[in-house]
Amino acid sequence: MAPLITQSIIPAIRNMREFEHLLRTDYEYLVLLNVHVAGVRAVVQRAAQDGKKMILHADLIEGLKSDEYAAEFIAQEVRPAGIISTRHNMLLTAKKKGLIAIQRLFLLDTMALDNSYVHLEKTKPDYVEVLPGVIPHIIREFYEKAKVPVIAGGLIRSQDEVQQALQAGAVAVTTSRKELWTAR
Repeated sequence: MAPLITQSIIPAIRNMREFEHLLRTDYEYLVLLNVHVAGVRAVVQRAAQDGKKMILHADLIEGLKSDEYAAEFIAQEVRPAGIISTRHNMLLTAKKKGLIAIQRLFLLDTMALDNSYVHLEKTKPDYVEVLPGVIPHIIREFYEKAKVPVIAGGLIRSQDEVQQALQAGAVAVTTSRKELWTAR
């Protein structure tokens, strides 16, 4: 069973300035979006020194292929709290290695929505990040059908949209919008 993420906002970090700022906050979990493979271990270790748990967006690690070998490397050498990926092989390996597995799904149309349920049966992630996160009725429908905790992400631009996603059943919202990081 994966650890329970209890914060309603999960800041998504795009650069080291944002990373340094977020180390001084009360957030326990942080998502790292862009990083080069040579620096990822140092970032995760630095975060851990400050009591932060990093979730790596594995598909966005520069210089690292998104496959099961990369997931093994991340789990054994980098040791983040979890991985976000669109690739089921990454997530299956992450789960085997004891990391939080968050499957990122782009719900662009009905076919994508229907296909996502098939992928979830194979992967059985701990959480699902649904994009775009600004469609409350889809968040509600998705959770009711999939029974996997939903994290809303993408195109969320206001505190009102954060609240709508949470009220629709999302357990949290990932966002790179700094002005939303003050919401708890």
